[in-house]
Amino acid sequence: MKESKFVEILLVEDNDQDAELTLRALKKNNISNNIVRLRNGEEALAFLFAKDEYDHRSIKDQPKVVLLDLKMPKVDGLEVLKALREKEETKALPIVMLTSSKEEQDIIESYALGVNSYIVKPVEFDGFIKSVRDIGFYWVLLNEKP
Repeated sequence: MKESKFVEILLVEDNDQDAELTLRALKKNNISNNIVRLRNGEEALAFLFAKDEYDHRSIKDQPKVVLLDLKMPKVDGLEVLKALREKEETKALPIVMLTSSKEEQDIIESYALGVNSYIVKPVEFDGFIKSVRDIGFYWVLLNEKP
């Protein structure tokens, strides 16, 4: 997805099918036009901290919300969450764990590290579309950032 100067939603998802469904759900509900999709936690950290291939970005230009998968290659969602909460520039960034993991330990650890919301992806299509719509509506349109 092409990056614009202002990103409303950063989707970090390694599964192409889940990413496509999420993007379709957001667009179908007119939630956001400025979405960037990244495939792993390593890319997400580079993007959010304006490093490597994203060094042209300003670290001050953060998305309204990060939709973060938990189980990813290279750097997993928990590692990304921890790194973001440790830095002043990103510690207040809204992060929604959007994952298929229902494991209690994953939920507990996500909240302990400062996730704003933990949502388990519904398996059936209509439920998934509704969940993504609700996430986008709240975090992009209603939520006020500090």
